[in-house]
Amino acid sequence: MRVVPAVEISAIDNGPSSDRELHILGYNIDHTGAQLTRRLEEFLADREQRTLRMANSLRELGFELDARQIDERRAAGKPIGRPHVAQAVLSAPANRERLAAEHIDDVGSLIRAYLIEGRPAYRLREIPTIAQAVDAIHAAGGVAIWAHPFWDISSEDEVLDSIERFRALGADGVEAFYITHTREQTELIAERCREHELLTTGSADFHGPGNTQFSRFLAFDTFGIEPNLGPIG
Repeated sequence: MRVVPAVEISAIDNGPSSDRELHILGYNIDHTGAQLTRRLEEFLADREQRTLRMANSLRELGFELDARQIDERRAAGKPIGRPHVAQAVLSAPANRERLAAEHIDDVGSLIRAYLIEGRPAYRLREIPTIAQAVDAIHAAGGVAIWAHPFWDISSEDEVLDSIERFRALGADGVEAFYITHTREQTELIAERCREHELLTTGSADFHGPGNTQFSRFLAFDTFGIEPNLGPIG
C-alpha cells in the first residue's frame, strides 16, 4: 500500500450561470511546505468566517445555538465548519420540538435542510476560487483533481463543460470513479478525460464507520475502466 500526501480544498467556481462551491483534490503534495501551509491558513480563515455567517443565519431563522463546542474549537485554534454549526443547533434544548416536527435528528439531516446550496442558511465562501486552489496545489508540487462531479452537478452537459473550463485553469484530472456515480456517468467522464489526456482517480469518500452512505473503503466501482493515476500511482 502506498500512502500519498493529499488535501481536499473547497473552492468557488465562478461558473457561467452562478457561483457555487466545488472540491479540488491535491495529490502528491509537499504537505510540510511553508507556502502551502500559508495558503491553507488563508483558505481556512475564510471558511471560519463563512461558518460564522451561517450560524448567524440560523439564529435569524429562529434557532438557538449551543455554541460551546464552536467557541472551544476557535479558542484552541481548530477549524470550524458546517458540522459544528449543525451540532450547535441539535444541542440546544429549545430547538427540540421544531427539529422533531421537521424530521431533523442528526447533523446530516440538519445540514441538508439548512446548510447546503439553495437552503436558507447557506452562505458561500469567498476564497479560494478554482484557479487559486489549483495554483496552490501545483505550487506544492501536486496534481489537482476535480472531485465527484456528479455529486455537485446533475447535468451531463454541465459536467463536460466544467471539465473543459477547469482544464483551461490547469486542473490535471477528474475523480471519475465515485461511490454515487453510475456506470453511464463514470464512462462519460472517463471518455472525456481520455480525449484530453487528463488523470482519472477514484474515491469512496470515507467519512467514518458511522456515516450512513460513506462508511466503507473501496466502495466505488470502476466498471472495468482502467484509471489513469499518472504520478499518483
